[in-house]
Amino acid sequence: MTIQNRINKQYRILVTGDLICFVLALFLTVTIREGTLPDAKEFDLYALPFSIIFFIWILVYYIAGMYDFHSLVFKEKMIRLLVISQLINSGFVILLLYFVPKFTIAPKTVLLIDLIITICLLYLWRTSYLNYVSATNKERVLIVGKSIIAEELRTLVSRASQLGLVLADELPVDMVIIDLTNNNEKAEVTNLYSLIWKGVRFLDMHKFYEDLYGRVPLELLSERWVLEHISLYPKPIYTILKRAMDIIIATPLFVLSLLSWPFIYVANMFDEGRGLFSFQIRVGQMDKPIRIMKLRTMTNGNDGGLWVDLNKNRTTKVGLFLRRLRVDEFPQLWNVIKGDVSLIGPRPEFPEPVREYESTLPFYKVRHLIKPGLSGWAQVNQIENPHHGVDVNLTARKLSYDLFYVKNRSILLDFKITLRTIKTLVSRVGV
Repeated sequence: MTIQNRINKQYRILVTGDLICFVLALFLTVTIREGTLPDAKEFDLYALPFSIIFFIWILVYYIAGMYDFHSLVFKEKMIRLLVISQLINSGFVILLLYFVPKFTIAPKTVLLIDLIITICLLYLWRTSYLNYVSATNKERVLIVGKSIIAEELRTLVSRASQLGLVLADELPVDMVIIDLTNNNEKAEVTNLYSLIWKGVRFLDMHKFYEDLYGRVPLELLSERWVLEHISLYPKPIYTILKRAMDIIIATPLFVLSLLSWPFIYVANMFDEGRGLFSFQIRVGQMDKPIRIMKLRTMTNGNDGGLWVDLNKNRTTKVGLFLRRLRVDEFPQLWNVIKGDVSLIGPRPEFPEPVREYESTLPFYKVRHLIKPGLSGWAQVNQIENPHHGVDVNLTARKLSYDLFYVKNRSILLDFKITLRTIKTLVSRVGV
């Protein structure tokens, strides 16, 4: 079983366990409310509305990050995540049961009891499962090499007990993780080759790294890697579905945003007496320049991305408000409709920093092989991003996520990014 299959299996187990907790909590809630075990007819009354509710709850949990790999080990954050998620979920219950006439359940008492029982059951379930995984089914793993990647993986495996792996320094082992592309490891490969006849599994270090971190290790990059993994071969079904998703989502949102523009225009007149829009040149697909439209948030709306002297170009009071609500990004939906950018893809950069990054970061241009996006894999995974300036270190990390997306892009990955973007917008930690 590969590490990604192992992680996916844990996700499926967690979702299944959560659903069982939902149903059990509902059964106990109805029993407590009625003072007796509910019969089949009475329980059926709750079946349809709560089936819809449970689906929404799982979606909220996913957006909240309760199924993220790195969230599984943070037991100290579990209660906070559960409480916040269930409070949000309670709001959905109220909306559904109060405003859908077909559902005649009075949710006041049911909701409070169910909320408490669900949180308790979920905490017990998840804590018990993680303790079980940490204590059983351990496989001894040997990580070969002294590279930065190898050391990083050793640190992660030693800390992430939910992987079901224990770090080994010597044989015998159940699994060997090795860099098969490194010529310096040829001797090790030869020495370890015979272990395959003893049932030892070999995993490529870079694939293992990508599965765990969701990014490409930059130490790996070479012309050979790009030629092997970055394909521009036409994907007609994916291309059609992605473009359809862009238009279907962007068009109504853009039309709705038009309603706010007159009010923002008037507010700008009272604030700085300037126009409504900011137009900026960014680098698009195949290095072609694209003209991005945003609501103006700075005194100089068209600064071209030159942030050297912030005294000459500062954020306005209205602009600060728009940025906090992410409203200033809405005009870019027109760029999505036009086809300059997509909803999902590597974030387009200004030409000036792009030229500097291309001279300092090998293969930076690879991210321009596909259409840029309003949100991307880097934005939803990297909390700290380069902003209003050139930062090679942060951009290098961002590039590792962008290349992962370019390599693995799919409708499923786009959907995952969309959900995580919703989480990012709600929590006001931004793209």
